[in-house]
Amino acid sequence: MTRTPYLSSRLQGFGTTVFAEMSALAVATGSINLGQGFPDEPGPAAVLDVARAAIGTAHDQYPPGPGLPELRTAIAEHQLRFRGLTHDPDGEVLVTAGATEALTAALLALLEPGDEVVLFEPMYDSYAAAVAMAGGVLRPVPLHPPAVAAGEVGTGAWTFEEAALRAAVTPRARMLLLNTPHNPTGKVFTAAELALLAEVATAADLLVLTDEVYEHLVFDGATHTSIATLPGMAGRTLVISSGGKTFNTTGWKIGWVCGPAPLVAAVRTAKQYLTFVNGGPFQPAVAAGLRLPDAFFAGVTADLQRRRDRLTAGLAAAGLPVVSPQATYFATVDVRPLQPDGDGVAFCRALPARAGVVAVPSVVFYGAADAHLGRHLVRFAFCKRDEVLAEAARRLGEMQ
Repeated sequence: MTRTPYLSSRLQGFGTTVFAEMSALAVATGSINLGQGFPDEPGPAAVLDVARAAIGTAHDQYPPGPGLPELRTAIAEHQLRFRGLTHDPDGEVLVTAGATEALTAALLALLEPGDEVVLFEPMYDSYAAAVAMAGGVLRPVPLHPPAVAAGEVGTGAWTFEEAALRAAVTPRARMLLLNTPHNPTGKVFTAAELALLAEVATAADLLVLTDEVYEHLVFDGATHTSIATLPGMAGRTLVISSGGKTFNTTGWKIGWVCGPAPLVAAVRTAKQYLTFVNGGPFQPAVAAGLRLPDAFFAGVTADLQRRRDRLTAGLAAAGLPVVSPQATYFATVDVRPLQPDGDGVAFCRALPARAGVVAVPSVVFYGAADAHLGRHLVRFAFCKRDEVLAEAARRLGEMQ
């Protein structure tokens, strides 16, 4: 690997993200962008109107360091309402600049150089960079996709091997980083899998950092369970989420972390030297969103599930094997029926010319040692308007 001038050794190998490359390719070619996971419709008026009303008021100034009290209270209420978890808004809830800052601040605060982080791959791309910035070492456990035939939509779940999980936990292990519902696979970890993870974390005395930003976007009657709710886990677990995915406000970057006061205080120490505070007018708006009735959250799920089914049907009609996700914004396909050499990066770079659609190669969600596991996989986002998905499906079906 050629060393990048001036870049710290901790960040060697981390260049411009593939999302930037593919989004630029979509603009340059006029293609439909199903690469980056952001909705193309506004969020609920009940949330947006609160933000509009807050602009031009005292909310334009710095909010309190831990976050607006109204929002911290709403987050605590949300955790009790949906997860059965009790948190003190004054010491066990911290508002952050999105979930990504919450994750980064937690890793910076809790890891010593050389500490190992056990996690599953493919993984959200910021994890590897944040662990590197904290001086940590990744110990990935591979997730394996279910077998799906070409032109079909598979409904099986991604799985992992217990032996691989246990082998990843060495004496240097400090933390389990869990993402459920999982990006990019759409996997929802089962009760049995969570019980195994809790047992492993307890036996090795690991801290647990759980990223639950897709907690309300779970399909087909599947259930999202936070590992913090399992016996003995609340005291070692930090739960991270955000309002961006649930309320179609990804650009607002309002996230949070909940957990035991000593762990939250540690994260706050690092966070205050990152953004300090953010999103003053958006904080009361997200508070309003978290208090919306159950019907709103059920409606979001049903709507997104319908869009998932529209896109996965189109991908299957194009001759691709599709893994239908249990949650999130994303569906994964195996490109080998249309790209015999299995090069997902080449497939994505050629896709705008072939079909006028942009996707993201899944290989970017793997570490170098396991890149071969994701080389033939590509991720498509379905968090788009119906007419956009219909046109994308049409184009894919006519792909040359």
